[in-house]
Amino acid sequence: MIESVKLRRQCMLDFYSNYEHLCELQGSLPLKAVKANVTHDAVDLIVDHIKATDWAPLLNALRHNKTLTSIGIRSLHQHGLEESGVERYKTYFRRRIPATLSEDLTGQLCKAVRGCLSISDVLKNLELQGLLLRKGDLALLTKGLASASSLESVSLAHCPIGDGGLETVCQSIKNMATIRFVNFTACSLTWRGAEHIANVLKHQAIRRHGEAWAESLRYRRPDLENMSGLRRITLNCNMLVGDRGASVFADCLGEDLWLKALDLQQCGISNEGARSLLDALQTNTTLVVLDIRKNPLIGHVLMKNIIERVLKNGNSADTEYKWLISPSSKEALKTKPKKRTIVLGSGRKGKATIRIGLSSKKSVSPVKKNSSVRESYSPKPLAPGTKGFLPWRTAERAKRCRNYSLLWRRLHMDCSGPVKVTVESASTSETEDTEDLEDVIHQPDLAKSLDKIDVAQYQQLQMELEECLGKLKEEQEARVKAEERLLETEIENARLRNLNISLLEVLHAQSVTSLILEDEGVLGSIENSFQKFHAFLDLLKDAGLGQLAVLAGIDQSDFGVLGYSEMNSTLSKPV
Repeated sequence: MIESVKLRRQCMLDFYSNYEHLCELQGSLPLKAVKANVTHDAVDLIVDHIKATDWAPLLNALRHNKTLTSIGIRSLHQHGLEESGVERYKTYFRRRIPATLSEDLTGQLCKAVRGCLSISDVLKNLELQGLLLRKGDLALLTKGLASASSLESVSLAHCPIGDGGLETVCQSIKNMATIRFVNFTACSLTWRGAEHIANVLKHQAIRRHGEAWAESLRYRRPDLENMSGLRRITLNCNMLVGDRGASVFADCLGEDLWLKALDLQQCGISNEGARSLLDALQTNTTLVVLDIRKNPLIGHVLMKNIIERVLKNGNSADTEYKWLISPSSKEALKTKPKKRTIVLGSGRKGKATIRIGLSSKKSVSPVKKNSSVRESYSPKPLAPGTKGFLPWRTAERAKRCRNYSLLWRRLHMDCSGPVKVTVESASTSETEDTEDLEDVIHQPDLAKSLDKIDVAQYQQLQMELEECLGKLKEEQEARVKAEERLLETEIENARLRNLNISLLEVLHAQSVTSLILEDEGVLGSIENSFQKFHAFLDLLKDAGLGQLAVLAGIDQSDFGVLGYSEMNSTLSKPV
């Protein structure tokens, strides 16, 4: 066998070995992030920091691999991360635009995933998070899903595919017997997306009923637990699903015997949708997780009743389906702490390094770049306006950091020696850096750096902060009022819609009646009936039975009105 073919076959059995070999052929170095996040049978990468030139060996290794059981490709760029500190002010750091936003790159990634799905017999978990997948990308991905033989879990969390993209994915998922878990968190879905998923459940239910009937022959009991199909659906953070989407799921869950978990956190559901779900639980005894938390429009009592009803369905054997712990997106996407290094002074006594860990709730801004120094430095009280004067608020904060006071005093006594300060901050937005970020700021003297603090600027910032807090409170109150007004408007809209429907029905009935009366055929039929009646009266007159007509209350003047000569001629004959 040719040596290159043998090497290629060996590399297909080991992802990282194949990746290293492809990097060697390309003349590039393997990325440390790939090595750190690849195990023997799984790969889980945050790809925002990977350059476009480094993607080729990674995608080729992924396309021809047969041993990975789990693939995770994540991007945190599209999540709307909290920008704190220096990133908010765009002064010291510049956020890099990831290469995954390129349409060409996402297409190549989906082709690589399709190739892996088509040849792998062990791949069970596929997670594409935060990627901008377009229509062509989803078409490639669904072809790979259709050819997968062992895939059990699919996650497209934070991928803005919309209802159209979900429909494309559902067309492939509904015919797959191996997929059990799907996750479409924050995919910009509405109630139409809920209808697409409900159609998948109904399609699979028909197939499962057929399998259950076949297994129940000859007095056998069908095993519903081991049947193929979806078992858990996660649709968190899709605010436009609403009550209409909840009603769609309620209609589907009423007779479903297989779905175990449905997650609908932050889906804009109110009491109306929650009641429809509660009604569905009256007949559904297999659903063990129905997560409707973080829907503020649902009453506390109603939510409690739903959770209690679902917990009655569960038992100790259903340990596979857990209630999801869903922290806020800002907390879930935190990265490891970063470092900033400050070198103070230059002298002959060497460098001193101080590492200070900041709380994740505090932001590091360019205006407060020396906040850690001010909080831990405790100077003597000076008169306002003198050199080295600090506001009393800063002095009070400095008293809380007694562990650092002696150290800072020593530094203040000898500022000629260079000092290296490393500050660790839990930044949530610098996802493109895999190593610690070091920003070296040279300052000639610690005392001089403290003197640069402008008291007027500090007070101005305090006033601006109070003003912003006041505006935030007003906006929150206005938002609550707007939500209440929106709810009232929706109720009024529903009432007017029902009134409009009833009026349309009345107008339709009137129009039908008027059309009937305007029909010439109907009028002719009525006229013929009157003519026959008058002819009958003439016959009675001719037969000498006119008294019967008088007794019936018919006036004699009614006879012969129509002027039938053949009937009136008898009146002139003698009796």
